[in-house]
Amino acid sequence: MPFVEVDIKKEIEKRKEESPSFAKAWNESREEYRLIGEMISLRKAEKITQSQLAAITGSKQQVISRIEKKESSPSLRFFCSILDALGYKLQIVKKAN
Repeated sequence: MPFVEVDIKKEIEKRKEESPSFAKAWNESREEYRLIGEMISLRKAEKITQSQLAAITGSKQQVISRIEKKESSPSLRFFCSILDALGYKLQIVKKAN
């Protein structure tokens, strides 16, 4: 049986058009993934390993790894403690219209 090439972006757009609940869930997840990606970039820029970050935050390296692989969503409190350990803080800013 041959493999079928799938255009993931087109499939996602199709699902978003077909299902408002999928579109809502998809759109909400984008911001979470962006924030986690930014946290990963900050950790690497600060030259801190997952193990070091875990030690600073009082967690385990596996917890940090699962968050970075987007297998687990951190609570807002824990996410803020990660940012604090990296020397950053989470801020709420009004959207530009």
